[in-house]
Amino acid sequence: MSDYQRQIILDTETTGLEHRQGHRIIEIGCVEMVNRKLTGNNFHQYLNPDREIDQGAIEVHGITNEFLADKPRFKDIFDSLLEYLQGAELVIHNAAFDVGFLDAEFAKLEQSLPAIDEICGVHDTLLQARKQFPGQRNDLDSLCKRFEINNSHRELHGALLDAEILADVYLVMTGGQSSLSLEAQSSAQHAGVASTKVDLSQLDLPTAHVSSLETQNHVEWLARLDEEVGGECVWSKLNKRNTQSV
Repeated sequence: MSDYQRQIILDTETTGLEHRQGHRIIEIGCVEMVNRKLTGNNFHQYLNPDREIDQGAIEVHGITNEFLADKPRFKDIFDSLLEYLQGAELVIHNAAFDVGFLDAEFAKLEQSLPAIDEICGVHDTLLQARKQFPGQRNDLDSLCKRFEINNSHRELHGALLDAEILADVYLVMTGGQSSLSLEAQSSAQHAGVASTKVDLSQLDLPTAHVSSLETQNHVEWLARLDEEVGGECVWSKLNKRNTQSV
Protein backbone atom coordinates (compact mmCIF):
# COMPACT_ATOMS: atom_id res chain seq x y z
CA MET A 1 0.00 0.00 0.00
CA SER A 2 1.31 3.45 -0.91
CA ASP A 3 2.26 6.00 1.75
CA TYR A 4 1.02 8.77 -0.54
CA GLN A 5 -2.53 10.10 -0.13
CA ARG A 6 -2.45 11.68 -3.60
CA GLN A 7 -1.46 9.61 -6.60
CA ILE A 8 -1.36 10.49 -10.28
CA ILE A 9 -1.80 7.66 -12.75
CA LEU A 10 0.18 8.86 -15.77
CA ASP A 11 0.73 7.78 -19.36
CA THR A 12 2.34 9.40 -22.39
CA GLU A 13 2.33 8.90 -26.14
CA THR A 14 5.47 9.79 -28.08
CA THR A 15 6.90 10.28 -31.56
CA GLY A 16 9.00 7.13 -31.18
CA LEU A 17 10.54 4.70 -28.74
CA GLU A 18 13.79 6.39 -27.72
CA HIS A 19 14.13 9.90 -26.27
CA ARG A 20 17.92 9.68 -26.72
CA GLN A 21 17.24 9.77 -30.47
CA GLY A 22 15.37 13.05 -30.09
CA HIS A 23 11.85 11.63 -29.87
CA ARG A 24 9.31 13.76 -28.01
CA ILE A 25 6.13 13.51 -25.97
CA ILE A 26 2.99 14.25 -27.99
CA GLU A 27 0.28 13.40 -25.44
CA ILE A 28 0.11 13.37 -21.65
CA GLY A 29 -2.80 11.83 -19.77
CA CYS A 30 -3.10 11.92 -15.97
CA VAL A 31 -5.80 10.64 -13.62
CA GLU A 32 -5.85 11.89 -10.03
CA MET A 33 -6.56 9.57 -7.11
CA VAL A 34 -6.80 10.74 -3.49
CA ASN A 35 -6.99 8.11 -0.76
CA ARG A 36 -7.58 5.50 -3.49
CA LYS A 37 -10.61 7.33 -4.88
CA LEU A 38 -10.71 8.86 -8.35
CA THR A 39 -11.43 12.58 -8.11
CA GLY A 40 -12.14 13.53 -11.72
CA ASN A 41 -9.36 16.15 -11.51
CA ASN A 42 -7.52 14.87 -14.58
CA PHE A 43 -4.83 16.43 -16.77
CA HIS A 44 -4.83 15.82 -20.52
CA GLN A 45 -2.86 17.57 -23.23
CA TYR A 46 -1.78 16.96 -26.82
CA LEU A 47 1.58 18.53 -27.75
CA ASN A 48 3.29 19.70 -30.92
CA PRO A 49 6.67 17.88 -30.95
CA ASP A 50 8.29 19.99 -33.72
CA ARG A 51 9.44 16.79 -35.42
CA GLU A 52 8.03 13.95 -37.48
CA ILE A 53 6.30 11.04 -35.78
CA ASP A 54 7.57 7.56 -36.64
CA GLN A 55 5.12 5.57 -38.74
CA GLY A 56 5.33 2.71 -36.27
CA ALA A 57 4.25 5.04 -33.48
CA ILE A 58 1.30 6.34 -35.53
CA GLU A 59 0.13 2.76 -35.98
CA VAL A 60 0.07 2.38 -32.19
CA HIS A 61 -1.65 5.61 -31.13
CA GLY A 62 -3.09 7.03 -34.36
CA ILE A 63 -1.83 10.57 -33.69
CA THR A 64 -0.37 12.43 -36.69
CA ASN A 65 1.70 15.57 -37.16
CA GLU A 66 -1.22 17.20 -38.97
CA PHE A 67 -3.42 16.76 -35.90
CA LEU A 68 -0.72 18.21 -33.61
CA ALA A 69 0.19 21.18 -35.81
CA ASP A 70 -1.85 23.71 -33.81
CA LYS A 71 -1.24 22.19 -30.37
CA PRO A 72 0.97 23.83 -27.70
CA ARG A 73 4.61 22.87 -27.12
CA PHE A 74 5.77 21.18 -23.92
CA LYS A 75 7.29 24.43 -22.70
CA ASP A 76 3.85 26.07 -22.93
CA ILE A 77 2.17 23.61 -20.56
CA PHE A 78 5.13 22.83 -18.30
CA ASP A 79 4.17 25.14 -15.43
CA SER A 80 0.64 23.77 -15.17
CA LEU A 81 1.89 20.18 -15.46
CA LEU A 82 4.53 20.68 -12.76
CA GLU A 83 1.99 22.25 -10.42
CA TYR A 84 -0.37 19.32 -11.03
CA LEU A 85 2.29 16.64 -10.38
CA GLN A 86 4.11 18.30 -7.48
CA GLY A 87 4.35 16.13 -4.38
CA ALA A 88 2.20 13.25 -5.67
CA GLU A 89 3.19 9.66 -6.34
CA LEU A 90 3.18 8.82 -10.04
CA VAL A 91 1.74 5.42 -10.92
CA ILE A 92 3.07 4.38 -14.34
CA HIS A 93 3.19 1.14 -16.29
CA ASN A 94 6.81 0.77 -17.43
CA ALA A 95 7.86 3.92 -15.60
CA ALA A 96 11.37 3.98 -17.07
CA PHE A 97 9.89 4.84 -20.48
CA ASP A 98 7.61 7.72 -19.42
CA VAL A 99 9.98 9.10 -16.77
CA GLY A 100 12.83 9.04 -19.29
CA PHE A 101 10.78 11.09 -21.74
CA LEU A 102 9.63 13.54 -19.05
CA ASP A 103 13.20 14.06 -17.84
CA ALA A 104 14.31 14.62 -21.45
CA GLU A 105 11.58 17.25 -21.91
CA PHE A 106 12.63 18.91 -18.64
CA ALA A 107 16.24 19.01 -19.87
CA LYS A 108 15.21 20.79 -23.08
CA LEU A 109 13.79 23.67 -21.03
CA GLU A 110 17.30 24.56 -19.78
CA GLN A 111 16.07 25.66 -16.35
CA SER A 112 18.27 23.41 -14.15
CA LEU A 113 15.22 21.40 -13.17
CA PRO A 114 15.43 18.33 -10.93
CA ALA A 115 14.63 14.86 -12.24
CA ILE A 116 10.99 13.80 -12.10
CA ASP A 117 11.65 11.32 -9.27
CA GLU A 118 12.92 14.23 -7.16
CA ILE A 119 9.62 16.04 -7.65
CA CYS A 120 7.31 13.03 -7.25
CA GLY A 121 7.35 9.50 -5.98
CA VAL A 122 7.27 6.89 -8.76
CA HIS A 123 5.55 3.50 -8.61
CA ASP A 124 6.04 1.15 -11.57
CA THR A 125 3.08 -1.21 -12.01
CA LEU A 126 5.00 -3.26 -14.60
CA LEU A 127 7.70 -4.11 -12.03
CA GLN A 128 4.98 -4.84 -9.49
CA ALA A 129 3.15 -7.13 -11.93
CA ARG A 130 6.35 -9.03 -12.73
CA LYS A 131 6.81 -9.73 -9.03
CA GLN A 132 3.18 -10.78 -8.54
CA PHE A 133 2.93 -12.82 -11.74
CA PRO A 134 6.44 -14.03 -12.67
CA GLY A 135 6.77 -15.65 -16.06
CA GLN A 136 3.44 -14.31 -17.30
CA ARG A 137 2.55 -11.55 -19.78
CA ASN A 138 2.22 -8.33 -17.81
CA ASP A 139 1.43 -5.69 -20.42
CA LEU A 140 -1.66 -3.58 -19.71
CA ASP A 141 -3.96 -5.57 -22.02
CA SER A 142 -2.89 -8.86 -20.41
CA LEU A 143 -3.52 -7.48 -16.91
CA CYS A 144 -6.97 -6.28 -17.98
CA LYS A 145 -7.76 -9.77 -19.24
CA ARG A 146 -6.40 -11.36 -16.06
CA PHE A 147 -8.52 -9.12 -13.82
CA GLU A 148 -11.58 -9.09 -16.14
CA ILE A 149 -11.38 -5.33 -16.62
CA ASN A 150 -13.30 -4.24 -19.71
CA ASN A 151 -10.96 -2.45 -22.11
CA SER A 152 -12.87 -3.27 -25.31
CA HIS A 153 -13.04 0.45 -26.14
CA ARG A 154 -9.23 0.54 -26.41
CA GLU A 155 -8.71 0.02 -30.16
CA LEU A 156 -5.73 2.40 -30.20
CA HIS A 157 -3.46 3.55 -27.41
CA GLY A 158 -4.27 6.95 -25.91
CA ALA A 159 -2.58 8.52 -22.90
CA LEU A 160 -5.71 9.49 -20.96
CA LEU A 161 -7.58 6.29 -21.80
CA ASP A 162 -4.59 4.14 -20.81
CA ALA A 163 -4.21 6.09 -17.55
CA GLU A 164 -7.88 5.47 -16.73
CA ILE A 165 -7.49 1.75 -17.43
CA LEU A 166 -4.27 1.60 -15.41
CA ALA A 167 -6.08 3.18 -12.45
CA ASP A 168 -8.47 0.22 -12.40
CA VAL A 169 -5.61 -2.26 -12.76
CA TYR A 170 -3.59 -0.61 -10.00
CA LEU A 171 -6.47 -0.69 -7.52
CA VAL A 172 -6.97 -4.41 -8.07
CA MET A 173 -3.25 -5.15 -7.87
CA THR A 174 -2.95 -3.29 -4.57
CA GLY A 175 -5.94 -4.96 -2.94
CA GLY A 176 -8.93 -2.78 -3.69
CA GLN A 177 -11.53 -2.07 -6.32
CA SER A 178 -12.13 1.02 -8.43
CA SER A 179 -15.13 3.15 -7.54
CA LEU A 180 -15.93 3.72 -11.22
CA SER A 181 -15.75 0.94 -13.79
CA LEU A 182 -13.90 -2.02 -12.36
CA GLU A 183 -15.21 -5.47 -13.25
CA ALA A 184 -12.69 -7.72 -11.53
CA GLN A 185 -13.89 -10.13 -8.86
CA SER A 186 -13.15 -13.76 -9.71
CA SER A 187 -9.80 -13.32 -11.47
CA ALA A 188 -8.45 -11.08 -8.71
CA GLN A 189 -9.42 -13.64 -6.10
CA HIS A 190 -7.84 -16.48 -8.09
CA ALA A 191 -4.66 -14.41 -8.31
CA GLY A 192 -4.62 -13.98 -4.54
CA VAL A 193 -5.63 -10.31 -4.65
CA ALA A 194 -8.35 -9.05 -2.33
CA SER A 195 -11.45 -7.83 -4.15
CA THR A 196 -14.69 -6.44 -2.76
CA LYS A 197 -17.83 -5.93 -4.82
CA VAL A 198 -18.98 -2.33 -4.68
CA ASP A 199 -22.62 -1.22 -4.88
CA LEU A 200 -22.24 1.64 -7.36
CA SER A 201 -25.71 2.99 -6.50
CA GLN A 202 -24.43 3.87 -3.01
CA LEU A 203 -21.39 5.80 -4.18
CA ASP A 204 -21.13 9.56 -4.37
CA LEU A 205 -19.22 9.68 -7.64
CA PRO A 206 -17.47 12.87 -8.80
CA THR A 207 -18.51 14.50 -12.05
CA ALA A 208 -15.69 15.17 -14.51
CA HIS A 209 -16.22 18.34 -16.54
CA VAL A 210 -14.68 18.38 -20.02
CA SER A 211 -13.37 21.69 -21.32
CA SER A 212 -14.37 23.01 -24.73
CA LEU A 213 -10.77 22.51 -25.92
CA GLU A 214 -10.80 18.84 -24.86
CA THR A 215 -14.15 18.37 -26.60
CA GLN A 216 -12.79 19.95 -29.78
CA ASN A 217 -9.66 17.76 -29.65
CA HIS A 218 -11.85 14.67 -29.20
CA VAL A 219 -14.10 15.55 -32.16
CA GLU A 220 -11.11 16.27 -34.39
CA TRP A 221 -9.44 12.99 -33.43
CA LEU A 222 -12.59 10.94 -34.14
CA ALA A 223 -12.99 12.63 -37.52
CA ARG A 224 -9.38 11.84 -38.40
CA LEU A 225 -9.74 8.20 -37.36
CA ASP A 226 -12.97 7.88 -39.36
CA GLU A 227 -11.12 9.17 -42.42
CA GLU A 228 -8.25 6.72 -41.92
CA VAL A 229 -10.52 3.66 -41.64
CA GLY A 230 -12.84 4.80 -44.45
CA GLY A 231 -15.95 4.84 -42.29
CA GLU A 232 -16.84 4.96 -38.61
CA CYS A 233 -14.12 3.87 -36.20
CA VAL A 234 -15.09 1.98 -33.05
CA TRP A 235 -14.82 5.08 -30.88
CA SER A 236 -17.16 7.06 -33.15
CA LYS A 237 -19.74 4.29 -32.85
CA LEU A 238 -19.39 4.28 -29.07
CA ASN A 239 -19.64 8.07 -28.97
CA LYS A 240 -22.82 7.98 -31.07
CA ARG A 241 -24.31 5.24 -28.90
CA ASN A 242 -23.55 7.15 -25.71
CA THR A 243 -25.01 10.36 -27.15
CA GLN A 244 -28.22 8.60 -28.18
CA SER A 245 -28.62 7.04 -24.73
CA VAL A 246 -28.45 10.38 -22.92
